[in-house]
Amino acid sequence: MKEIAHLSAKEAAAELARLAREIAEHDRHYYRDDAPVISDAEYDRLRQRNSAIEARFPELMRSDSPSLRVGTAPAEKFGKVVHSVPMLSLDNIFSPLEVHEFCLRIRRFLGLAEADTLSFTAEPKIDGLSASLRYENGLLVQGATRGDGSEGEDITANLRTIRDIPLHLHGRAPDLFEVRGEVYMTHQSFEALNRRQQENGRDVFANPRNAAAGSVRQLDPKITAERSLHFFAYAWGAASELQAQSQWQMLEQFRDWSFVVNPLIRRCDSPEALIAFYEDIAQRRTHLGYDIDGVVYKVDRLDLQERLGFVSRSPRWAVAHKFPAEQAETLLEDIAIFVGRTGVLTPVAQLKPVTVGGVVVRNATLHNEDYIAEKDIRVGDTVVVQRAGDVIPQIVRVVPERRPRHSKPYHMPELCPACGSHAVRETDERTGKKEAARRCTGGLICPAQAVERLKHFVGRDAFDIEGLGEKAIEAFFADGMLKEPADIFTLKARFSEGPKAIAAREGWGIKSAAKLFEAIERRRQIPLERLINALGIRHVGETTARLLARSFETEAVFFAAMQGDDGEHILEGISGIGPIVGEAIRDFFAEPHNLAALKRLLDQIRVLPAAAPRASPQSPVFGKTVVFTGTLERMTRAEAKARAQSLGAKVAGSVSKHTDLVVAGPGAGSKRAEAEKLGVAIIDEVSWLKLIGDA
Repeated sequence: MKEIAHLSAKEAAAELARLAREIAEHDRHYYRDDAPVISDAEYDRLRQRNSAIEARFPELMRSDSPSLRVGTAPAEKFGKVVHSVPMLSLDNIFSPLEVHEFCLRIRRFLGLAEADTLSFTAEPKIDGLSASLRYENGLLVQGATRGDGSEGEDITANLRTIRDIPLHLHGRAPDLFEVRGEVYMTHQSFEALNRRQQENGRDVFANPRNAAAGSVRQLDPKITAERSLHFFAYAWGAASELQAQSQWQMLEQFRDWSFVVNPLIRRCDSPEALIAFYEDIAQRRTHLGYDIDGVVYKVDRLDLQERLGFVSRSPRWAVAHKFPAEQAETLLEDIAIFVGRTGVLTPVAQLKPVTVGGVVVRNATLHNEDYIAEKDIRVGDTVVVQRAGDVIPQIVRVVPERRPRHSKPYHMPELCPACGSHAVRETDERTGKKEAARRCTGGLICPAQAVERLKHFVGRDAFDIEGLGEKAIEAFFADGMLKEPADIFTLKARFSEGPKAIAAREGWGIKSAAKLFEAIERRRQIPLERLINALGIRHVGETTARLLARSFETEAVFFAAMQGDDGEHILEGISGIGPIVGEAIRDFFAEPHNLAALKRLLDQIRVLPAAAPRASPQSPVFGKTVVFTGTLERMTRAEAKARAQSLGAKVAGSVSKHTDLVVAGPGAGSKRAEAEKLGVAIIDEVSWLKLIGDA
């Protein structure tokens, strides 16, 4: 084998092609067939040679390179992918009778006699994250989440790291083919991941599905690569040709292309056979090693699937037979009240431990006081507990005949258990009705809210400080080390011993403490949208924070505007900021304690401005605030808004003195009148298209 240093570019390209094929073949033997044909050391040598050649010839790196399995550079955000064939949902059924009805409906629709054969495939319904993989000329070019069925997120780099997903289809494949399936995590991998999360002081995942979904949506694919995810292929989207006449044959084709297809899938020729399969899988589900929540039945013949078509957003030819929620009876020993970062008091049932669906349940959600009153849930009751969707335990009903004689109705506390402030149910101004949630009015003096706000501040979507998990925040707060966000960045200065001061604490070591300080230092620079999200303003999440950041661009402009007299009108002019969100933002900046805490934080960090528009400053609407009103005839409102933003304009939802231009179509009313009153320029759609060069 020729030394890498002596390879020409042509030889290197050929060698990389050979290595990509060979490593992919060994991946198939190892991950799909569980039958490796070479040793781990030999396999590692192949990968090392591939990496070394790529290091010398980076321009020759292939789209199916084995190096992509370990992740690429982090993305700033996920792009959007419009599914050429929508990813639809399935109707659910829950009983054997409904299985018979499903089969009869299909026979009636197709006009089949009872003697005519009607075959189905039956497969376990994996409880994971749906994904679509687009292959062109056999190469994986794009991977996306299901999203809303019509549009998903581009997670190509993350899906490339999953060993069950081939980067290059084996054998002959159509020029274009979209393979669809489910990304999931095994129970073993889930437990290992949560152990690592705990060791690193990070939040644990509630269940394998959440872990899988969170893993494929990491901006850094290297994190995804560490999570040990799997993929079952079971469907398809767009295809330049189909090389099969049935669902069953298509699954065989998937196997030939090197996809993993669930080995439990069966072909059934009667409702009785479908029900027998369902009952068999229901008995085996706890031993599968991964979560399922039912069985999916599909008409096998593709020509019949095409004839059956769709009803709304579901196919007529497929249905999901869901497992019933697992239930058990136990004793409700107490009701605990937890206070969240926005002051919401959440009641949680504390139960005598009971096993539900193979999991020991000690707590169950009670939602709010209306839920408790509606079901008349009392301390001391015997209750039926259910794990809805195998995830969140909840109380379904009380067993009244076993209620203690002297039990009393439960009443939510009117004082916050954390700080003693009044806990009230606010009135929704739009409906005039009381909100379901009871909130503590203590605000910044409430320790429970302070702790939860700190947890939110360091969370994944905010400052994302590794090592500062829930337990660490609670412990540091209890000991007076952290009271507000700025304290995180002064931690090192306040403890002259540095990491040693943290290392001496229970559960810490010198290494983990040093990593914590390093993680804190890395977050002294933060994008504006993350800072806004981290502040924990009520009703302001990732999307709104991003919108605010793009609208104001810098923290100085944003904070000055929110503290100025014109803040209300400015927020009203931002498309996507409604009155409730606007009021919550103004309330936050009207509180002197918040402003003081924010100033102390800004003294410790540097806020990066929002990305400037890519449009040229020579654009006729660059930097201008535009409002669209009335009916647009040449494009939808969404298209018009996107086009304006691409040219560097800011699109507002209402007219104010800050508006530069109003584009008015037929039916324009109050916004046009307001523009005329303020002397704002008004043009029609044709003039707008001429202005931006789209006429």
